[in-house]
Amino acid sequence: MNNMASHPAQSNAPKTPLRLEDLGLEKVLMRDILIKTMFRRSLTSRLEIADALCIMPPLAQELIDMCRETNLIETLGARGASATAELRYQLTEGGRARALEALQQSEYYGPLPVPMDSYWKQTARQSIGDAEISQDRLEGSMGHLVLPEGMLDQLGPAVNSGRSVLLYGPPGNGKSSISNGIRDALGDNIYVPQFLEYAGQVISVYDPIVHTLAKVDKGDETGLRRSGPDFDKRYLLCRRPTVMTGGELTLDMLDLNFNQVSRTYQAPLQLKATGGVFIVDDLGRQTEPPQALINRWIVPMESSFDILSLTSGQKFMVPFDTLVIFSTNFAPSEMFDGAALRRIYYKIKIDNPNREDFIKVFVKTSRHYKINPDEGVLTHLLKTKYPEVNNQFANYHAPFLIDQMLSICEYEGRERKMTVDLVDRAWENLFVNE
Repeated sequence: MNNMASHPAQSNAPKTPLRLEDLGLEKVLMRDILIKTMFRRSLTSRLEIADALCIMPPLAQELIDMCRETNLIETLGARGASATAELRYQLTEGGRARALEALQQSEYYGPLPVPMDSYWKQTARQSIGDAEISQDRLEGSMGHLVLPEGMLDQLGPAVNSGRSVLLYGPPGNGKSSISNGIRDALGDNIYVPQFLEYAGQVISVYDPIVHTLAKVDKGDETGLRRSGPDFDKRYLLCRRPTVMTGGELTLDMLDLNFNQVSRTYQAPLQLKATGGVFIVDDLGRQTEPPQALINRWIVPMESSFDILSLTSGQKFMVPFDTLVIFSTNFAPSEMFDGAALRRIYYKIKIDNPNREDFIKVFVKTSRHYKINPDEGVLTHLLKTKYPEVNNQFANYHAPFLIDQMLSICEYEGRERKMTVDLVDRAWENLFVNE
């Protein structure tokens, strides 16, 4: 994953909490996370604690003092003899007992979570609906593809709307590549919470598989004035996220996942994709019926919120700010009823290429493989081989044939060069003879 420097608008950044009240959490929850973190990580200094909790040092000091007043933390004295030496702290016997008791209720320790109410406000400040993609940027992200004339004119408004998109058509013509191009065109950054809090429960959101960290200004890293990034450090600055699923997608993956050991929750895929793109590839090949999957998305796509449930049965709303892209090889009318199709705002057919576009794909693919396109081979394909299959071209044919030809050359020690006999041998693997 590539880091990406960015300078997001300051108005979009979650403000650094300067008071305990600004954190939006119950004091008991903050106290328990503090002593569990000190217990698990053997922390002794204010700066270590502030870094672990992802808060400013003065707030860490307030929490420490609060625990000292209730005899959960005691002072060990300063480390070193200098006037600026930091005081050291440790848990008292009562503090260790309370930490163990709190760990039995939840193993969570580390950064203080972001309350759900605050996350709603942050999501609105960095909505996917505000992430406008220019025509130049979309063309740039699709530059490696050969698209039919007018295709980008359909894709651009669909993506900029932030509404659901259905890409459909025969297999092997680049629906997945177009989805990835849309993702790459979203070049800006957003703030992703490491953890969320609702009703005292902690929900893990940041996922290094989904989220790509962006470079940030680390601020003043010297001495006691160390300030860190100029935003709430409970968030991480990341590229707009992308979640891509295929045939493995099940309805269970769209619900909160409760870890019985840590007694914390893992956010579902669509919550991790907030502010970004959720791609459902190969729709129709999941174990769940396509209609059932669409039914699960209808309320979130229309209302911009989703409803999740805790293990207690308590339901709550989370923001649904996601560009959902469905990609399928099946006819939409065979998978969905009229009501479901009506709720998918943009339906774009990605069809087989015509003869001219296939030639462009063949030439561009040849250059990608660093091999010269042979006019004789191309003529042989167009005049001899494709008429055998009613001139049914597909975008995947060119890379398939060229890759096969090069594999034969490598195996037989031949020059990396296209020939008619090589393309005939590759053609035999392109179609199945029933």
